[in-house]
Amino acid sequence: MNSQNFDLNLLRVFDALMREQNVSRAAERLALSQPAVSNALGRLRELLDDPLLVRVGRRMRPTPRALALEGPIRSALQQIEQSVGASEAFDPASSRQRFCIAVTDYVEQLCMPRLLQQLGEQAPAMRIDIRHLSPSLPAEALDRGELDLVLGRFDEVPARFARQHWLSETLLLALRRDHPLATGSMDLPRFLQLRHLWVHGGQTRGMVDQWLGEQGLCRQIAYSTPNYLQAAHIVAGSELAAVLPSQLARYFASLLPLQLFELPFALGPFHLEMVSLVQRQREPALHWLMTQIAAIGQSAPV
Repeated sequence: MNSQNFDLNLLRVFDALMREQNVSRAAERLALSQPAVSNALGRLRELLDDPLLVRVGRRMRPTPRALALEGPIRSALQQIEQSVGASEAFDPASSRQRFCIAVTDYVEQLCMPRLLQQLGEQAPAMRIDIRHLSPSLPAEALDRGELDLVLGRFDEVPARFARQHWLSETLLLALRRDHPLATGSMDLPRFLQLRHLWVHGGQTRGMVDQWLGEQGLCRQIAYSTPNYLQAAHIVAGSELAAVLPSQLARYFASLLPLQLFELPFALGPFHLEMVSLVQRQREPALHWLMTQIAAIGQSAPV
């Protein structure tokens, strides 16, 4: 292959195809027609002498050659974007950029309605795609550019990532308003009488059970789920109790027949962070978006 005759626009097509592994979705990402992307894929296959993407069942899978090229090509594109962007003023009003963010359903409920309102006023053509956040930091997805940003709670973050405090939260106990034990104050014996719903988020042990275990105690968990939003509805219609982040608990208590209680033991707050690749911190559009999200965290009630 003669690199001097290589159309650099094909690299953007290659990157989109590797991200989406689907010609139609890659075309949508690039704002091109499907035939244009199919034609570009044909040219890439000819220039690189490799099929790059092969059909396996109903999906397209990258070849070993494509996987080997994915990282270097994406890194080169990011460096070009950063170099060009550094010399241009970012205009949110005209931006049509698309960002992929991984969050839990709880953080999505807490942050995204306000973010969408801000984008509607300042960056109406910007697009946000949400992905479900796993319990551990999705480092490989951030490295590959499949994710631009994550918002969550992480114990360990490798040095190649920038981490920024976003929000501190506490926990409250939620019961159905006419629950037999939803009277008076909540003490530890009554807490241990309850049958609990646990929102595990993929963890093996949460803050509550860790504290109880240190005291030689345990609670009865009758139901577990990874979904915070569904938990509130289940509690409102059952005999179960759930420990929920305070802002989420107060939000649902305004909509559902829920009674909230302070926990009968002190756990202290937990902290949520924004995490992205260090090398992408200088990207004007991503920096602007993170500034908007940071402001939402700073204005949240304690």
